[in-house]
Amino acid sequence: MKKIAVILSGCGNKDGAEIQETVSLIIALSQLGAEVTYFAPNKEFQAKNFLTNQAHHEKRNVMAESARITRSQMKDLATLNARDFDALAMPGGYGAAINLSNWAEKGAKCDVIPDLEKAIKEFHRQSKPIGAICIAPAIVARVLGAHKITVTIGNDKETSSEIEKTGALHEDCPVMDYITDRHHKVITTPAYMYNAKPHEVFHGIMGLAKELVEMA
Repeated sequence: MKKIAVILSGCGNKDGAEIQETVSLIIALSQLGAEVTYFAPNKEFQAKNFLTNQAHHEKRNVMAESARITRSQMKDLATLNARDFDALAMPGGYGAAINLSNWAEKGAKCDVIPDLEKAIKEFHRQSKPIGAICIAPAIVARVLGAHKITVTIGNDKETSSEIEKTGALHEDCPVMDYITDRHHKVITTPAYMYNAKPHEVFHGIMGLAKELVEMA
């Protein structure tokens, strides 16, 4: 049974992990017989009201919010050790750009939170596959861009241009497909970078998950 570490950034597409992408990944990995362990950073963030798009008065915890999706199964990202797993995967959602990094503010010059940067580098150094969905490939590009990895976020020109500033290569990809950089073992799919239907997003993520498990 392949052991996969999945990193979340909260709960909900506007300030955390995109729920449909996350659930699609969970179901796909379950169907493939993988054992999944969930991680999130133990940090506070400014949550949003999804009906009004206004900030909530109180701050929330990324781990606690992420645990809503995973039926309370959650570990602190600081405890993630690549030696214990066969592969790493990250769904998208705006939380990746504000809670796992500050890509939303700085783009290619963003800072990735240290625990995540360390994890990505460790999995890459140990030649273990990394899967990233939606905007999450931008984070992988920021960390591993110097290695000239190839990723996709679909066909958004502004975002793909910013990704290429990291040194990574970008390849356009439809929502129901995925891109595999076999040399670096990086697999990416665009998901809700498109205005897509749920089954289309699932199809692309299922392909990514299958490739991830086979490569692990």
